[in-house]
Amino acid sequence: MAYATYEHRGVRRVGEVQGSELVPLDGLTEIGTQTTPEVLAGADRNPRGRVEMASVQILPVVPNPTKVFCVGLNYREHVTETKRELPTYPVLFPKFAAGLIGAYDDILLPPESTQVDYEGELAVVIGRPGRRITEADALDHVLGYSVANDITMRDFQYKTHQWMQGKAWDASTPLGPTLVTPEAVDLSTAGIRTAINGEKVQESDLSMLIFSIPRLIAEISTFTELTPGDVILTGTPGGVGYRRDPQLFLGDGDQVSVEVDGVGVVRNLIRRQEGS
Repeated sequence: MAYATYEHRGVRRVGEVQGSELVPLDGLTEIGTQTTPEVLAGADRNPRGRVEMASVQILPVVPNPTKVFCVGLNYREHVTETKRELPTYPVLFPKFAAGLIGAYDDILLPPESTQVDYEGELAVVIGRPGRRITEADALDHVLGYSVANDITMRDFQYKTHQWMQGKAWDASTPLGPTLVTPEAVDLSTAGIRTAINGEKVQESDLSMLIFSIPRLIAEISTFTELTPGDVILTGTPGGVGYRRDPQLFLGDGDQVSVEVDGVGVVRNLIRRQEGS
């Protein structure tokens, strides 16, 4: 099963994906802090309100998460290209709800950065609260999976040893287009790839994660309670633009896409801000 948060004729709704259509769930305006698996499964479907996905505005699949956790250096080939040692504990940093955009929204180039980079990632959305969750129980806390592009301003990221100033820009991180429930996808060897203007620049599969999804949930929930709607971006494969020779950064007019097999695709136009 897959769901989307969308807006149609000025009204925000959650819809179940049925083919190319969305069937709204009565009483739900977004996937978020109150959205458990039981809420999604138990909501009344309103077939009279069905709409074509192409006719609505797809919003970030979780528009207002309480917490967004990002994982750095979680694919071996990405660690290798950065010339770092393999981590023994997940590298974690935050994003904020203000940074999220829809799966098909334009990404605006900030005038302050000249090194705007891409990072294709699988996103995990939490559906049940928990603290100090064991790895064995971790997947019971997952609401579903989505796709993200962790757009990064490298010239700001490396101003210090902390990464937040390069990662947490407003309106820069597409998340969506849908939430795919765990029983609907096999992630064990699902492929992940990023393309710019149709040319593949990243490719791997989720079996290559250094820290598994259960491990990430266990480690994060050790220091903070995970709650419904929280999002975990699980890391990016090798091939990021900053580490290429020559370097490859996103520019005005580029089309960038991130795809995870069985989960979905985010596609975004890179556009220069007016006046910059």
